[in-house]
Amino acid sequence: MLLQMPKQSKEIPVNSPVSVSPSCVNRRDFIKTTSLAAGALAFGVPTLLHGKNLNSKVNIACIGIGGKGKSDTDACAGENIVALCDVDSGSEAYETQTKKYPSAKFYKDFRQMLDQMGSGIDAVTISTPDHFHAIVASAAMKMHKAVFCQKPLTQTVYEARYLRKMAKEKKIVTQMGNQGSAADGLRRAVETIQDGLIGQVHQVHVWTNRPIWPQGMDRPSGEDPIPDTLDWDKWIGPAPMRPYKGSPDPKDKNGMYNPFVWRGWQDFGTGALGDMACHTVNMPFRALNLGYPTEIEATPFGQMNKESFPIGSKIRFQFPERKTSISVAHPHLFHHHRAIEQDALTLWWYDGGQPDPTARGGHDTSNKPPIEVTADIVALLGEIPQSGCLLIGDGGSVFSPDDYGSSFFVKLKDDTKFLHYTKHPALAQFDERIPRNHYGLDGKSNHAQEWLTAIKENKPELCYSRFEITSRLTEIMLLGCVALRVGKKIEWDGPKMVARNCPEAAPFIKRENRSGWILS
Repeated sequence: MLLQMPKQSKEIPVNSPVSVSPSCVNRRDFIKTTSLAAGALAFGVPTLLHGKNLNSKVNIACIGIGGKGKSDTDACAGENIVALCDVDSGSEAYETQTKKYPSAKFYKDFRQMLDQMGSGIDAVTISTPDHFHAIVASAAMKMHKAVFCQKPLTQTVYEARYLRKMAKEKKIVTQMGNQGSAADGLRRAVETIQDGLIGQVHQVHVWTNRPIWPQGMDRPSGEDPIPDTLDWDKWIGPAPMRPYKGSPDPKDKNGMYNPFVWRGWQDFGTGALGDMACHTVNMPFRALNLGYPTEIEATPFGQMNKESFPIGSKIRFQFPERKTSISVAHPHLFHHHRAIEQDALTLWWYDGGQPDPTARGGHDTSNKPPIEVTADIVALLGEIPQSGCLLIGDGGSVFSPDDYGSSFFVKLKDDTKFLHYTKHPALAQFDERIPRNHYGLDGKSNHAQEWLTAIKENKPELCYSRFEITSRLTEIMLLGCVALRVGKKIEWDGPKMVARNCPEAAPFIKRENRSGWILS
């Protein structure tokens, strides 16, 4: 006997010669369709991808080799790492990575690297601080290089749209570094929520334990000697110049701005939103087809100044009704689509907490959704996890307990508790229709390998986190940063890229870069 399912997403007709309604695809045809798709993926690469370049190696230049840069480089170690670029030649990462890739040329300036190596580079990875992402990516894309860029894709809304347009016009193979996108669990959540697993969704709650670096501070006074190995001018790049400052702790060899702690500074980073929202909001963004929000309203915790982001924030994003088209079968082999309508919804973002100078990040991590929303999560886990995502629909809820949305639990209206998605009987009613990442490696390597295969076959659409998609996710999250900086509710006109009620938001939507540092 079939389970009684909650209300499905409302369907609308599709007036397209390649679109069909679900009723036009009978079960026998659908099984045949999905079987063909599964067979195509069973031997490591899709059968349509066998080509002359599949076994050749990609020449990759890695820009930013510390922190995430190390793992981004290592995820591509099976290819030819031909260049390494970093403004600091005295870091531990420099010692480690130049020894690991001895044939790679080292540069401190990515512009010099691109000019000198030119056609010797096929692709670049970008793992710099946020304020550099779009500058480097656009320069590489102008030269028709494939690009893997860490999240958030850009530091400003304008840059996100700039890269999206550039990638589309030049047909560049791109991928943003939100590695949870490669997980089967995330893709399963996306397709089942789109297909009506929990009905119409009107509330989304997303939270994180970030920041885990200092925030809420003003700019330090004075100036310290710049380390001999660090090119401070190039580290500042497009941001306004400021004096170098070392750590106040004499035992700490790091500075007040680099490495890692740049995330909290408004000139260089994007705070907790930029660090984690491209992970934790990724699943609901895709599943609910989120486009332009109409309102963004932010409440900071603790001090909010013009230098750094606050130690905590609660942000409301309001989204209107949406219409979209989703694939019924494997999108690279077939062209059956279904149109759906989705209701207006509110997304709540929570980061940090109340001030606590003794705690990591300077806060108590107390900023979470209200208890009446999380009671079933506490019943499942015994506590509210440090990060998570909860979607509340007419027919039930979906909860993901990690940073990446790689796994999830389901509780339908008649259920007494959350069940893991692999054990909930309702999911048997939903066919798999989103291609899975089939490489069988760790999450970071899977995500990179998807990009590398797309490069070899020159098929940008094979990348699940291509800029066409992730620029839109990035743009939504950056609007939360803008709302924090202007200190008032934003009424957003997405198509015109304008805060209708807030002209003072303009400098945060499109940054004025320092002379010599422009988008290519």
